[in-house]
Amino acid sequence: MVKQNVIVYVDGFNFYYGLKRNPRWKRYYWIDFVRLFESFMKPHQELVAVKYFSAKPISNEDKAERQSLLFKANEENPKFHLFLGKYLQKSLTCKNCGYKITTYEEKESDVRIATQIVRDAFEKKCDIAIVVSADSDMKPAVELSEAFGVMVINCFPPFQHSNALLNISHGIMRMERYERLFKQAMMPDEIVQANGYRIRIPEKWAAMRNA
Repeated sequence: MVKQNVIVYVDGFNFYYGLKRNPRWKRYYWIDFVRLFESFMKPHQELVAVKYFSAKPISNEDKAERQSLLFKANEENPKFHLFLGKYLQKSLTCKNCGYKITTYEEKESDVRIATQIVRDAFEKKCDIAIVVSADSDMKPAVELSEAFGVMVINCFPPFQHSNALLNISHGIMRMERYERLFKQAMMPDEIVQANGYRIRIPEKWAAMRNA
């Protein structure tokens, strides 16, 4: 059978909030993304890249540090590619009382994901695209990639779902059905880089992992 090249596109926000929705699944924050998705490959398939899309929090330093450690640990594998958007500050005003609050809105990730999916399909960089998202905004990119001859599989992050994405691809995967693969893809508590720098799992995540 002819080898098929596979690229995985991960909507980081969808993935993170999927894990967050179920307290027991928070233990899988410290995950090796390449190892996780390689476990889904069939014998005639090769995972050539995991493209992960997110943005760094700007209002919570502890959260940003945990995220940074996760990214550094995963970037030890050359198949992991990180694409960062940004948060923009905005004010919301209550129509009834006029009270104002400041919040932050993530920008650019959806566009970056869609652009990468379509570009890779057009340039024939993969035979199969696995889109890890339950965001209906992915629909045009999925449809266009299919038109370019790429087989697209929609992979819903744990406990996430989208009716809009159900019938526009070659298949659907629901990640909460594969908890055993998450368990197998957990990174060690400490990773030592070639230069001797040690990357340790954040204490908060370690406590969740061992609960």
